[in-house]
Amino acid sequence: MAAMTPASPPAPGRIVILNGAPRSGKSSIVAAIQATFEGVWMNLGVDVHAVQVTPPGLRPGIGLRPGNDRPDLAALVPTLYAALYESVAAHSRLGLNVVVDVGHHGVEPWAREALADGARRLAGLPVLFVGVRCPIEGIMARRNAGQLGREGGYLTGTAEEPVPAPVLRWQTEVHIPGIYDLEVDTSALTPVQCAGVIRECLDAVVEAPTAFAQLAGRVGQSAD
Repeated sequence: MAAMTPASPPAPGRIVILNGAPRSGKSSIVAAIQATFEGVWMNLGVDVHAVQVTPPGLRPGIGLRPGNDRPDLAALVPTLYAALYESVAAHSRLGLNVVVDVGHHGVEPWAREALADGARRLAGLPVLFVGVRCPIEGIMARRNAGQLGREGGYLTGTAEEPVPAPVLRWQTEVHIPGIYDLEVDTSALTPVQCAGVIRECLDAVVEAPTAFAQLAGRVGQSAD
């Protein structure tokens, strides 16, 4: 019997990582990517992990907001992120495209290292790191309007505190250090338009080094 020739490994799937504050529009962009991009696009983002994967007592898990208001979780979050990025890498190496929405913030050392560690775990894979921005007025409008199925899940403004302090911390800290391959503004573009900009960037020739290649080397460095 003739020896069987092993199948060639598939080309790695593309990876799009969306980083931004809660209610900045990341989940809507994920949905638009899955609906409009060719090929298989798996969603492995923060909402999936916080709601479906993480045990209730450890939620929000990787969605832990800046300010370290849950010190009991802070030590675990880097491990949760490491597991997430290992899963992303595994999907990509099997030829599956992956879109990931996260909220990395770079003030606390553990949070800063979680991003650098994730970048190292995806070394050699095609990663596009996208900053998802939205002015605080747009963030608060979305929070105050609520979201079907997520009632009570987001802080809202009051007459005494139109922008709650935790929301303001997200706005000021989520884009530290601000190294991206691409940025989109969801106050100016619809989710489908944002997805279109991302697709154009994926189709273009991206010169090295990529954002994740830069971030992988930021071990122990202070925030910019």
